[in-house]
Amino acid sequence: MSHSHESNRIAKAFLTSLNEGVIELLHDWKASRMPPISLRGKLLGHLKLHPLPASDFASESRYFVDQDGQGVFVFDPNEYPAINYESTSIYVAGAFNGWQHAVGDSSWRMSFESLMGKRVLTLRCDLEKINCEEDCLFKFVTEHHHWLAVDAEAPNAIRDSDGNYNYRFSSRISGRHRFGFLLRKPVDLSENNYLVYRARNETQRVYLSPGSFFFDLKSDKPLGAIIEGEQTVFRLFAPRAKWVKVGYFNDLSRPKDADWVLMRKDKNFVWEATIGQNLAGHYYWFKLDGPNSAYSHFDPNFDILDPYAKATVSRHGPGIIIDQSVYHGFEYPDFHCPQWQDLIILEAHTQDLVANLSEANNGKESRPGFKELSAYSQREDFYPRRLGVNAIELQPVQENDSRSRDEYHWGYMTSNFFSPASSYASNPEQGSQIEEFRELVSNIRKQGMAVILDVVYNHVGEPAHLMYIDKLYYFHLAADGSLTNWSGCGNDLRCDAPMAKRIIIESLKHLVEFYGVDGFRFDLADLVGKAVLQEIECELKTIRPDIILIAEPWSFRGHIGMELRDTGYASWNDGYREFVRHYICGEGSRESLEYFLKGSPEYYAYWPAQTVNYVESHDDRVWIDMITENLDGDGFAPTAKDMRRTCMMIGLLMMSIGVPMLHAGMDFMATKRGVRNTYQRGDLNALDYHRILDFASVSSYFREWIAFRKSKLGGLLRHFSRVGDDFYYFIHPSGSNGLVCVYNASGNYGSHRLLFAINPDEEASIAMLEHWADCEWRQLANHERFLGEDLFSMENEAGDQLYLPPLSIGLWISDI
Repeated sequence: MSHSHESNRIAKAFLTSLNEGVIELLHDWKASRMPPISLRGKLLGHLKLHPLPASDFASESRYFVDQDGQGVFVFDPNEYPAINYESTSIYVAGAFNGWQHAVGDSSWRMSFESLMGKRVLTLRCDLEKINCEEDCLFKFVTEHHHWLAVDAEAPNAIRDSDGNYNYRFSSRISGRHRFGFLLRKPVDLSENNYLVYRARNETQRVYLSPGSFFFDLKSDKPLGAIIEGEQTVFRLFAPRAKWVKVGYFNDLSRPKDADWVLMRKDKNFVWEATIGQNLAGHYYWFKLDGPNSAYSHFDPNFDILDPYAKATVSRHGPGIIIDQSVYHGFEYPDFHCPQWQDLIILEAHTQDLVANLSEANNGKESRPGFKELSAYSQREDFYPRRLGVNAIELQPVQENDSRSRDEYHWGYMTSNFFSPASSYASNPEQGSQIEEFRELVSNIRKQGMAVILDVVYNHVGEPAHLMYIDKLYYFHLAADGSLTNWSGCGNDLRCDAPMAKRIIIESLKHLVEFYGVDGFRFDLADLVGKAVLQEIECELKTIRPDIILIAEPWSFRGHIGMELRDTGYASWNDGYREFVRHYICGEGSRESLEYFLKGSPEYYAYWPAQTVNYVESHDDRVWIDMITENLDGDGFAPTAKDMRRTCMMIGLLMMSIGVPMLHAGMDFMATKRGVRNTYQRGDLNALDYHRILDFASVSSYFREWIAFRKSKLGGLLRHFSRVGDDFYYFIHPSGSNGLVCVYNASGNYGSHRLLFAINPDEEASIAMLEHWADCEWRQLANHERFLGEDLFSMENEAGDQLYLPPLSIGLWISDI
């Protein structure tokens, strides 16, 4: 195998521990032909290189070339634990075999073998079969044509112009281009370290980056500002810092008078300083410095907000030293969190709920927050209470990067994970957000509603304080040191790094134990990762077995909804959202409707409450703007058909197995006037409660459906475990896209059956009830209202036929 002169150049070098490392050449080479290599600043003379097994390369690249010259593709099944490998085959697909045409071809099917002490799937084939002169692309796919996501941080991951990733196979890089070396003394992580490679005609300097061991560094010491009797201990984990200082002061108007104390580093890279007094109520910042490179963002002059600060004055800090022992505990003797199958969730924003209440804004210069919502929650006309939901999912309330208390913000750019948002506090300078948020949670729970928080751990807002502590440790980076951006928000937190994971878990436990929160919805959970989510679940269920855990299972990188089926998480069902929007407007098949009515079984949900069914959330356009007949997509003045379809939607949502979720204002057709992204448009997002009167019949219809779902009869829709297929019986009206569903068809689930009918067409249709015509059906609801006992009837007198008006739904009950 011959190569050009550049073949013996070093492509990259990285540490596998503090005194061991790996060199990767551009192409295969022999260690005996390598010139001397030294470590800049600490000349070590010749580094003795030893070749690494070619198969070791496969853990990163997913392929290698063995000694017989065969290409070996390697797939680790542990990366996709949701797949049943006994019944599902995995194939290698690429440009060399027609991509999708490889599926079903046994010559490209992978099989299990033991490699480097691990049980993996492999495919061995001659290089001629791969048929690429130098480089070609590949990835892995299941027999069901499910393309498995590529590790974007793999050294051979290639992104195309559409943003799709593939792996690159190169015959010039077989795995024999990697060599290990041993250093005579450990490197100092607080310095930039380089390998100097002196070839015959040139000298190459290569940055020696910390390898995977670096991202396993951790400490179990309590972190932050900790009151211990009459002394205060400050601790910060900063693995590459040259020095760390903490500055504390008690006069917010004079931060320059802060006392700055140099901290000491322990063996696990935790910096610590102890002050011999109780500093509760004082303010503080950290400062530190470290090596300057593309993989760093150190600034010795920047004031860093402690990631463990329990309260902060603003997104910039300073943090406020809090003595938690002075706060009373929580007791809720009369509140029991609803079981998951009984949940009806309302997603809402703290300020949107109260922004248009005159008493919440009377005489105030800043926007309302925790205190105003807490007071509103105790009123008889509290909107979520009148609607009838039993859980409120608040959009993020952790400290975010709102630039001032007057700036409206959705909260999805988190600046600190422990402190409630200072912009929602009446007096953040004194840390009032702590008691005000505790009171808000308490008051909502007193109304019989669980409190779920939307939390954002996949990225951070500005300033990114963790980036100033250690950009490399806490964030996913591209090869050139730039930030990856699968979140679409500028950065991706490295959630699986032990100390990042610790911040996530400990902040969640703090919200449960100190504030009394009942559950969480994880924003862009794909980027948090299944493994971390499972650790979160384990930790939280230890302290709160009934904790509510919901994932938004996608990101710009991928979708892990299917992978989360064997966990204790429910997932937002985007497939349900898109289908219902289309079906109600006359598109989509009734076969798909059957799947979603049954709770998206198998593919999306292993148990009924694992799917969160919804058609509108804070993101994107609202329901009424999406389906309105108005050409400008503005649902402010909905048409008669818009209102009819909205009534159809709520019935369909409440009759679907799973957890129904509403977005605040849906019942009175709140509109964003056609605007898609309103994350800083408080004027459009604030709830206009006058529309409850403007659209009283629709709003009342929502409340009736919610009451039915919560009723004893509604128990036929609230299942703890999966029911058999005989629970349902579907009837397809001839010549229509409508559907009739009988619930408890088998009669094994109580003494009643329900019959739900829907017709999304603009023409009436007839459904033949078959043998179900023998039942004595009494109508509970039509497409306009629920009927009282005196109005119970079967609208169709024919007996074996059911008349379905255009754009209609209906609900009937029969005794068994």
